[in-house]
Amino acid sequence: MYFVGIDISKYKHDCFICTETGEVIEENLSFTNTNEGFTQLLNLLKSLDNSYEIRIGFEATGHYGMNLKLFLEKNNYSFMEFNPALVKRFISTLTLRRTKTDKKDAMLIAKYLISVDYKPHPKQFYHKYSLKSLSRMREKLVKQRSYYEVQLTNVLDIIFPEFKPFFNNSFSVTSLFILNKYKTAEKIKNMKDYDSIRKISRGSFSYPQFIKLKELAKNTIGISNDIFETELESLIILRSNVDIQVKKLEYQIESIIKELNPPTLSIKGIGYISCAGIISEFGDFSRFKSADACVAFAGIEPSISQSGTELHTGHMVKHGSGHLRYFLMNAADFVFLHEPIFTEFYYKKRNEGKSHRVALNHVAKKLVRIIYKLESENIKFISDIK
Repeated sequence: MYFVGIDISKYKHDCFICTETGEVIEENLSFTNTNEGFTQLLNLLKSLDNSYEIRIGFEATGHYGMNLKLFLEKNNYSFMEFNPALVKRFISTLTLRRTKTDKKDAMLIAKYLISVDYKPHPKQFYHKYSLKSLSRMREKLVKQRSYYEVQLTNVLDIIFPEFKPFFNNSFSVTSLFILNKYKTAEKIKNMKDYDSIRKISRGSFSYPQFIKLKELAKNTIGISNDIFETELESLIILRSNVDIQVKKLEYQIESIIKELNPPTLSIKGIGYISCAGIISEFGDFSRFKSADACVAFAGIEPSISQSGTELHTGHMVKHGSGHLRYFLMNAADFVFLHEPIFTEFYYKKRNEGKSHRVALNHVAKKLVRIIYKLESENIKFISDIK
């Protein structure tokens, strides 16, 4: 059996190959992150005895290794990705020296590969990588949209402070339509086209509301000038552009997640977007030994400090992906409202004196354990709702 350790970097990769007995087959192949370099690696792999199994391993390095993974999959080679923290811990058990080179790292990765159960990436990893990229981009854009909405609120507090409270302090389709069309309180108090607003709101914006808004605009304490109007217009355009991109990403995410149809989607309260974010951040569930390993990976377990007879538990450790925690906490906020098993668990924690946020964190941990069960056994969630 051949063990191939690859140290990945941005422009080049280093490769070390040995057998399970420690025989070194290739001590240092350094190949570039190009088609020529990948061909060099492929030729080396093809030159190995084809009666032996080839196991390939490398650390998770974000997008730097994506092209290599696709190349290996295309050429029918399996591979396993490691958590860099685990490899670092393994290395620390072998030596106290701090000598670090790409060549040595490749050799140590190969040794680590020998010491663990080989759990290669599934063939659908590309879909999950696409979901991860799309979900993370959407998350960034949603935060950007929120930023523009805060700036819009700041401008409105000056030119028409009564406007946003009238719409329950939110930016609805109707409120944005009115702002985009009329801009200022001076123009809003004179607006006459109720029919177009009614159509935009699908009939939810009544004529009495129309009259009330005009009255608020007439008696506003706000002030306005060309500068504020220009700022408002720019912010509306920026927010609108970001919103369009968010909707495009959501359409792509939904298309992929519907095709994959993962078991996690069977939990009521978890929609396409949350499901995509969660399963793409976890990746291949078969690489986790237990549900507790998934909880640890998500970084939502409490820190523990024990000394002698004293035992203390602290705040959430927050290791791993912050994006995953974001998706899990958002999902927990919905599932406890829709699935009895989570609802009961949430209120159990609340009755124990836990705050809403802490109770929600417990719901998220329970959710992870259930997701692990569903995904690892490929079964659907059975709701308690009759």
